[in-house]
Amino acid sequence: MKSNELYPPYIHSWKTSAKSTWICSGTLAPLVLWSAYLYGYKTLFVWLVSVLTSMGTEAIVSAFTKKWTLGDGSAVLSGLLLAAIMPPAIPLYIPCLSAAFAILVVKAAFGGLGSNWMNPALAGAAFAYVNWPKAMHEFVLPRVITGVDGISASSPLSFIRSLSGGADLRIMEALKSASYPLSGFDIKVTQFLNDGFFSALGSQLPEGYIDLGLGFKPGALGESALVVIIIGSVFLLSLKLIKSIIPLTMLTVFSVLVRLFGTGLPGEYLFSGDVLFALFNGGVLFAAFYMAPEPVTSPSGKLDNFVYGLILGVLCYVFRRWAAKPEGAVYAILIMNVLGPSLEKMLDSIRKAISQHRQAKR
Repeated sequence: MKSNELYPPYIHSWKTSAKSTWICSGTLAPLVLWSAYLYGYKTLFVWLVSVLTSMGTEAIVSAFTKKWTLGDGSAVLSGLLLAAIMPPAIPLYIPCLSAAFAILVVKAAFGGLGSNWMNPALAGAAFAYVNWPKAMHEFVLPRVITGVDGISASSPLSFIRSLSGGADLRIMEALKSASYPLSGFDIKVTQFLNDGFFSALGSQLPEGYIDLGLGFKPGALGESALVVIIIGSVFLLSLKLIKSIIPLTMLTVFSVLVRLFGTGLPGEYLFSGDVLFALFNGGVLFAAFYMAPEPVTSPSGKLDNFVYGLILGVLCYVFRRWAAKPEGAVYAILIMNVLGPSLEKMLDSIRKAISQHRQAKR
């Protein structure tokens, strides 16, 4: 018998959990580099402290349990995802303590990889929001706008919420009238697009959207470059490393609700919500593709995934519209992590009831 002869069931997949995790981490590398370009090299320490603390805590746990798990890459990915939620100038002890909490309390205490009842990185972020709420909402302007590092500023979402006037203006017009900083690049590109494309369609692209897409705005590190996030997400979807139903359903529901009812910002009325502004702020895109489809804490069936994403979209909209702080994707996903098992049981019961009803009719 030949040594290379195959045995049943003959099906082999290269997509092990470790490879999937390392590839997902690799797609975040451009985001790390872009954030350093936007905010300076000191930003790299936020990423580094978060990742090293996650790995160090994982190593300590491995020493006690005698199960070496650093090779699966889950600690690295958790550290990267946690850092992505942090502001650029956050004190380094916050990502350090939050990463230790995420790995030790949320992951290791419940049995390690595959047994955690919620996303460790999101739990670490919630831990930081609860203990250091002020520091978690202190942002700085990218140096591509100011030319220097460390100038404090509100995120576009928080800034536009604080405006008392401008109700008759659209969101971007209200920001411009309030002298919210724009980059020269945004102004030039917007003018070029309007002159060469949008004017032929009888419309105009307001200034500011280019800055939002490239991360030329105050915000968390995971909001640094939405273009990079979208490219990484497409890569993960093409390799089928994440469940497409969850993020696509979540973003579709969120966008429809924003368009129909708005988010309470200037110029938003019924059927006139600014979907682009809503998607480009608050980290909802990053959360949808990199956190919501996590295989351990999300359902497995297609219908379950659809309902899971649908509820996530509704929760994200509710938090964006009425919460005290506009960045609610973290809490929306954590809530669904907790409710996920109950949701699956409920849907299983419905399926069984339908099946029994059909059999009774025969």
